[in-house]
Amino acid sequence: MGFRENLKSQLQFSNMLVKELAARSGVKKKTIDSYLGAHGYTPSVEAALKIAQALGVSVEYLVTGREIEKQRPLSSLPQDVQEIVRAAERLPGKDRQIVFTLANSLGNRQNPV
Repeated sequence: MGFRENLKSQLQFSNMLVKELAARSGVKKKTIDSYLGAHGYTPSVEAALKIAQALGVSVEYLVTGREIEKQRPLSSLPQDVQEIVRAAERLPGKDRQIVFTLANSLGNRQNPV
């Protein structure tokens, strides 16, 4: 998927209207509409960064549908975990985002004593 599809998916996932995104990002609604329209215009780096920040995702996610791996490489994880990650990456944008959000929230919980 490209920027247009990932932006649509993230707007739906965030339950945010285009006018809300415009207000939060400082990018005009008409401009965002042009990114979402049939022609799917590509935003400037500055606009993409503002939109990504307002949505709470990276620019890389909006462009590619994938987050930058910030920790250890996938190959360093156990084989069963690698398979789970690969399966999650193949999910459609909204479902993938739900899985990764859940995984992050579980990973950030403190273990009971």
